[in-house]
Amino acid sequence: MSWLIEVDGPSCIGSGMCVGMASEHFELRDGVSRPLRSQVEPADEIVDAAESCPVEAITVRDAESGAVIAPEP
Repeated sequence: MSWLIEVDGPSCIGSGMCVGMASEHFELRDGVSRPLRSQVEPADEIVDAAESCPVEAITVRDAESGAVIAPEP
């Protein structure tokens, strides 16, 4: 099983919450969050980062089914 991480750049306000919670998965570049890898192994800190994003710019999906894992729908 693997997950896909997507960040909606235009929605991102660059708060850095995701980097603070999951620095091995996210970086801020030019004031916008970006995933370090688009496909990753499941990890709780990725869900925590997506759930903590103040503008819900991060979406985590199951790579196989496309089902949204976070933020909770």
